[in-house]
Amino acid sequence: MAPTSAETLGAPEPVESGPPTRPLRIVLTGGPGGGKTTAADLFRREIGDRVVVVPESATTLFAGGFPRVTDPVARRSVQSAVFAVQRSLEDIQSAVYPDRVLLCDRGTPDGAAYWPDGPEVFFEQMGTTRDRELARYDAVIFFETAAVGDGEIEGGNRYRIESRDEAVEVDRQLRAVWSSHPGFHLVPHNPSFLRKITVGLAILESVVARHLPIEAA
Repeated sequence: MAPTSAETLGAPEPVESGPPTRPLRIVLTGGPGGGKTTAADLFRREIGDRVVVVPESATTLFAGGFPRVTDPVARRSVQSAVFAVQRSLEDIQSAVYPDRVLLCDRGTPDGAAYWPDGPEVFFEQMGTTRDRELARYDAVIFFETAAVGDGEIEGGNRYRIESRDEAVEVDRQLRAVWSSHPGFHLVPHNPSFLRKITVGLAILESVVARHLPIEAA
C-alpha cells in the first residue's frame, strides 16, 4: 500500500483524545500562590513510590536561565517553549513510570491563560485544540490563588513576578480554560492554608481511589 501524504511527510501522530492508555494523570493548577506545588509534594510523600510528580515546566525553564518577559512577541516564544517542555516531561514520565500516578504541576492548557492573543489562538498556534489537551488528563484539581483573599502569593518562589491583581486575573483565566473538564475539582481559597491543603489532599485521595483498583490505590 502506498504511504499517505502525512506518512510521506513524516507528520506527527495526533494527540490522544480517546480513553487513556497511559498512567492515571492528574493535573494540579490554579493561579499563582494557590498551594498546588506544596500539595503535590505532600501527596508524593503520603503515597510514596506509587506517584511521580511532573515538575512545573515554566519554573524549570526559568531556573535554567530562560528569561521572564512582558513583550507580547517574546511571551509567545516563552509559552511555546513551556508547552513543548510540559508535554515532553509528561510523556517521558509516562514512559518511564507506566505503573505510577502522574501528578502534574500544571498542564499543557495552562499556557492559554498567558497567551497575549487569547486561549483559542494559543491552541491553534500549538497545533492542537482545547479538547485534545484537556483529554490528556483524567482529573483537574484547581487551587484558587490566595490573592483572591488578599493573601500572600510569593511562597518562596523567586520566579513568581505577578502582583496580587495579576494573580487574580491569571487565576480567572486559568479557571475558564480548565473548568469544562469533566473531572474538574475546585479547591477554594481559605484563610487557613493548612485547611486548604487538607481539602486538596482529600480530593486527591478521592480521585485516585475512584480511578485505580483498591489494591493499587
